Amino acid sequence: MLYLCGRKTLNDTTMSYSQMAQLELLNAVRQINSEVELNEFKNLLAHYFAQKAQKAIDALWNKGDIDEQTIEQWGAEHMRTPYGYETHRS
Repeated sequence: MLYLCGRKTLNDTTMSYSQMAQLELLNAVRQINSEVELNEFKNLLAHYFAQKAQKAIDALWNKGDIDEQTIEQWGAEHMRTPYGYETHRS
């Protein structure tokens, strides 16, 4: 692969960042040789996305878009699909 302005190209086609991420993940996954390493990899991904979610929540809090009352409301919400949903769809 060649690098062009920080983005990889394949056969003269510039790859999207999501495509580059997929390649990086595939390269990382090829190195997993045990259940322990698989669990470590899963925990690494979970930690990464948890950090991103926390940063997003902190930004909403700092902007005043959410507050303690909002979080309490979220805790009281029941957003499950009702039982029998599939059989009652029109």
